[in-house]
Amino acid sequence: MPSYTTADIRNIALVGHAGAGKTSLAEAILHKMGVTNRLGSVDDKTSVLDIDEEERERGHSIDSALTHVSYQGREINLIDTPGYPDFYGAAVTGLAAAETAVVVIGVAGGIQINTRKLFQAARERGMALVIVINKIDAGLDELGRLMKDIEESFGPACRCANLPGADGKGVIDCLTARSGKAAFGDVAQTHTNLVESIIEADEALMESYLGGEEVPAEKLTAVFGKAVRTQSLIPILFTSARNEVGVEELLSLIAQTCPSPRDGAKLILASGEGEQRVETAIAPEIEDNPLGLVVRLSYDPRSHIKYSTVRLQRGVLKADSSIQVTGGKRAMRCGTIGKIQGDKLEAIDLALPGDLVTLPKLEEPKVFDTVFAGPEPGRIATPPVPSPMYSLAIEPKSRGDETKISGALAEAADADPTIKVERDSQTNELIVSALGELHIRVNLSRMRRRRGLEVNTKTPEIPYRETVTGVARTVEYTHKKQTGGAGQYARVFVDMEPNERGKGYEFVDSIFGGAIDQQFRPSVDKGVQAAMVQGVLAGFPVVDVKVSLVDGKTHPVDSKDIAFQIAGREVFRKAFLLCHPILLEPIVNLEVVVPTANVGDITGDLAGRRGRIQGQDMLPGNMAVIRAQVPLAEVQQYNSQLKSVTGGQGSYSVELSHYEPVPPNVTQQIIARRKAQKEKEKEE
Repeated sequence: MPSYTTADIRNIALVGHAGAGKTSLAEAILHKMGVTNRLGSVDDKTSVLDIDEEERERGHSIDSALTHVSYQGREINLIDTPGYPDFYGAAVTGLAAAETAVVVIGVAGGIQINTRKLFQAARERGMALVIVINKIDAGLDELGRLMKDIEESFGPACRCANLPGADGKGVIDCLTARSGKAAFGDVAQTHTNLVESIIEADEALMESYLGGEEVPAEKLTAVFGKAVRTQSLIPILFTSARNEVGVEELLSLIAQTCPSPRDGAKLILASGEGEQRVETAIAPEIEDNPLGLVVRLSYDPRSHIKYSTVRLQRGVLKADSSIQVTGGKRAMRCGTIGKIQGDKLEAIDLALPGDLVTLPKLEEPKVFDTVFAGPEPGRIATPPVPSPMYSLAIEPKSRGDETKISGALAEAADADPTIKVERDSQTNELIVSALGELHIRVNLSRMRRRRGLEVNTKTPEIPYRETVTGVARTVEYTHKKQTGGAGQYARVFVDMEPNERGKGYEFVDSIFGGAIDQQFRPSVDKGVQAAMVQGVLAGFPVVDVKVSLVDGKTHPVDSKDIAFQIAGREVFRKAFLLCHPILLEPIVNLEVVVPTANVGDITGDLAGRRGRIQGQDMLPGNMAVIRAQVPLAEVQQYNSQLKSVTGGQGSYSVELSHYEPVPPNVTQQIIARRKAQKEKEKEE
């Protein structure tokens, strides 16, 4: 039985932009608590939390890492999340596992794009928020400016809970201290601001304070947690992880004021669909049937054993417990239950509600799956994740590796909700989509390192479509084969015209009488559809056409199904070229978030990409969002361009809007490129 209860658990997600020092802060906590005997370093590749070879080589986190410490009777579970925007999916799953988001900001880097995104995601989920300004040893002079940026970006609820001392070698607790020499700011005023923010969470305490009464420290401490839990106060603390300054003060605040699973943000159980959908907050009751959310998957690089980390929201789990995945095929026995400490799995006897536990060798779970025992309850609602925006087509370097590669990529997609793997039915390409090129390249590198699988990559084909804009009447084609065995004969006449955009293909049998036997008319339709799949102009599928079979002729002996299929295919191609054919291209809705200083550069760049600006809005922190509609072909590689223009401060999202005609000059380029590609394939 654990030495702690659900009320003692503190689940903490360390989030923020890359380079802020989240991993270093977690390493300092482990060292301070005696879990490690030396202070791990990302730079020296001695971090116990960067356990993957890919992470150590690159010098930054790729996956979330788990660790836990005991402090003041609390069981503190720490989730160290990656900071690069490409690995946002792992950071979001970390938020789903915790009640408190500790937003880490490096002094030199300041507030960057991923910091803003993750702060907002945590706020919308209703989590308690704590801001840690790390690396104060890198520039005490910058702290005043950074504080102004924080207040402007995140609001007046942000209040300093401590201040760095004048020499940066310690911190001053502003809840208890009313004087002292700080590196910046006034300790007395900071104390007053903090107290006023705390008492706003309790009406009785506010009345006493406004009435001139002295508020006892124990009452302030008691209400502090409520203020943090309700987001009426976002405490700011200062640390230097490298010098272990402010680390124990951070642990003390987590233990005393951050919410447990009993009083923090709850996971929500959703059941039913549409108007019948019901959402219920899941109370962490120990007596109820087990119910939890898979928040992390990892694979041992040598044995390939799968480890599923579950945020258990209610019930208990033991080694002999059986659980299922919502929508899964069968029950799975838990077997070993453990808690991850860096790269080690520490076995435990019992998992309590609210805890983060890891189960090895479960086959079915994916990240964000709901697991349960007993009657199927529904699904636990998960935070929204951005759609994958960057895609590459994957080809194996070695024949016979297709199945292995598909399996390895499927593992990556199971572990990260922002990775998508699919086979394009039009181009037959295996397409991997993710949040950026780095995101894909890291996973391909990991696949090569762990499994020896190497691939070639290329930009995927744009899913163009072909259609018509004109009308052709009584177009004729005769198929006749009279040599080499049984003859074939079919003669058909068709009308062709555009169909309503988005309505698709329509075949109309307009023959009166028996010009074509009834049994052969569906064969013409089948031939037409075969030609539509293959395309006419450039080999892209044809959409939105209406074909009417108006006349024809059969032969009493030589007419047969295959003859009318061939005739249907060829008459379609002939008529299609007479109907002023065009190419259609996918148009996407694009939202770009950039610093206001870059708005002009971005709008000009989008105009040069045939984009149409739909509007823009100002955001806090000198940021702006630009909305535009742009051809997909123009923004396939937009990630690198945006990073270049904004110095890595920009982000964007896309979603398919509709199809539009391709300009004639671009159409000719596409047709020429496709023709050259086909000729090359023939030569090979």
